[in-house]
Amino acid sequence: MIIKVNGEDKEIKDGVNVTEILKIENVEMPDMVSVQLNDEFIDRDKFDATILKQNDKIDFLYFMGGGSFGL
Repeated sequence: MIIKVNGEDKEIKDGVNVTEILKIENVEMPDMVSVQLNDEFIDRDKFDATILKQNDKIDFLYFMGGGSFGL
């Protein structure tokens, strides 16, 4: 089946859950990433139970802190 991962079409097997797609896509620091599925954030405790479907759109988002430096 085809899904969109961070804006790119990807072909994956049926029955893949969010935890598995993080591994398939070699996501760095998967414990620090937020996941949006079809523009909705997925709770981390639902990653294993959330099965991807044809034409789903999944995005991996990293939130980074910042601030001013010596200004």
